[in-house]
Amino acid sequence: MKKIILYILLSVFAFAFIYPFIWMVSASLSEERSIKDVFLLPVSFSLDHYTKLFQNIPIWGSLLNSIFVSAIVTFGVLVFSSMVGYALARHRFFGRNAIFYFLLFTMTLPFQLTLIPNYILMVQFGWTNSFAALIVPGLLNAFAVLLFRQHFLSIPQDLIDAARIDGCNEFRILFQVLWPVSVPTLITVGIITFMTSWNDVLWPIIVIREEDMMTMPQLVTLWAVGGRSMGQIGMKLASATLLALPIIIAYLIFQKHFIQSMAASGQKE
Repeated sequence: MKKIILYILLSVFAFAFIYPFIWMVSASLSEERSIKDVFLLPVSFSLDHYTKLFQNIPIWGSLLNSIFVSAIVTFGVLVFSSMVGYALARHRFFGRNAIFYFLLFTMTLPFQLTLIPNYILMVQFGWTNSFAALIVPGLLNAFAVLLFRQHFLSIPQDLIDAARIDGCNEFRILFQVLWPVSVPTLITVGIITFMTSWNDVLWPIIVIREEDMMTMPQLVTLWAVGGRSMGQIGMKLASATLLALPIIIAYLIFQKHFIQSMAASGQKE
């Protein structure tokens, strides 16, 4: 009986969590006048919202821009954050703990505090209206460093010592020895980083002005807020659905590793 009650409660909470997304998809597939009647399934099924969306804005170009930027940022975070996490976990040097605590402190700072300094740097470097402004500032992530550090602390030191005896340098130890046994952490950091980069709107709006270089969230936001959606809720919901799908698909594929890594990240040093 306890299990039945537990499963019922979990099912109710799960449905309450996913219902807004179900409604959004169903409403985007319904005619504009029928959106108010949508509950679970589309009413007066129609693809007009998606057709008009593709006709009004260069959605495919912005999609490729988002994929390119998010993929490069994710790869950079995996490489550089794992390097920093490995150094903080397995190397003894002066100021190691101070650097780690400073990184933790940066996680408490809101992004808005560094917005203007970062923009000034982009202007001085001449990177505005370029992919460099979207990619370079996101190549290192404090949260990713924390996850990698905690994971590398859980790996036996004997494995690293054996690799050193075999003649491996520190880069080979990290990328050829530790990375293969760190798949859950790599996937977790990858999903979180890709999701954060994919959903970023404020920073691209500040540094990118040319429409052909805009990311998909930026283009859709400017299109919906700027009035080009003609006030149609269905078109806005269609754009939101397209934005959410890549993240949902990635999570569904890698959810097992994601949950495993998050559960293991709280291990003690």
